Amino acid sequence: VMPIIIVASRESIRAVPLSLRQASYALGATRWQTVWNVVLPQSIGGILTGSILAVSRAIGETAPLITIGALTFVPFLPRNLLDIFTVLPIQIFNWTSRPQDDFRSLAAAGILVLLTILLTINALAIYLRNRYQKRY
Repeated sequence: VMPIIIVASRESIRAVPLSLRQASYALGATRWQTVWNVVLPQSIGGILTGSILAVSRAIGETAPLITIGALTFVPFLPRNLLDIFTVLPIQIFNWTSRPQDDFRSLAAAGILVLLTILLTINALAIYLRNRYQKRY
């Protein structure tokens, strides 16, 4: 996830026009004031969008979790927030591998929950991008 966030942040910062930076310098701002007051406000929409989309991509990528994390399957329900647990894609994978019909409906419900979380995160990214693009 970090390389995606770094690349999105770099591109968003590079997209700030040089004329804005030069105008800030012409008004007597220091380099740090230019970065803090001109560059970051102009690029925050792209940085937030890249970060949120990277997180949603990490949530949606189930193949590495199943390949690497399948050994961390926890067969019981956690009782509180500090108990050990497994991630939802691995739980869905385990439910679909069971032959009983009840597990199929549980897997379908888990898939809908995961899909809802992904769509919500992507909608948040779109909202933030549009909000900050209109602002500046």
